[in-house]
Amino acid sequence: MSRIGIHPVEIPGGVTVSMAGQQISAKGKLGELSLVLVDEVVVEHADNRIVLKPRDDSKRAKMMWGMSRAIVANLVQGVSAGFTKNLEIDGVGYRAAVQGKDLVLQLGFSHEIRYPIPKGITVTCERPTAISISGADIQVVGQMAAEIRAYRPPEPYKGKGVHYAGEYIRRKEGKKK
Repeated sequence: MSRIGIHPVEIPGGVTVSMAGQQISAKGKLGELSLVLVDEVVVEHADNRIVLKPRDDSKRAKMMWGMSRAIVANLVQGVSAGFTKNLEIDGVGYRAAVQGKDLVLQLGFSHEIRYPIPKGITVTCERPTAISISGADIQVVGQMAAEIRAYRPPEPYKGKGVHYAGEYIRRKEGKKK
């Protein structure tokens, strides 16, 4: 039995959910998202709750049950409250700024990096060393944060680079004489 799948997904006020077969669409104040679920999962919608159940007792159906419930919960939370990832930049001369529809990063290379901001994503830079990425789709927000971090991941000796806010960087001791 799935520990995640047994919990129903509560639908908050201001969110409308419609279902057509295995397709679920959620519409809220932050936009509209839709999802096609796998055939191994049965979906029921009743009185502001979405309940997912496995279609049979196969191992794959049980695996897809918990995963599908988590994806549906992220879909509903995304259109109602949204998701945010915060990045911090450490290093002399390292900075970020939003210019039009691009995020411009200066990370110690001979050139600046222009990252196009995807549709439906909001990027703000409160300080030149802090980036906040927010949007309704958790997958797109997380992917964008991971790609920006991959340009200059934090190095273990001085801690320079791009890292998630609150991320612990394991430091190494430098060379001794």
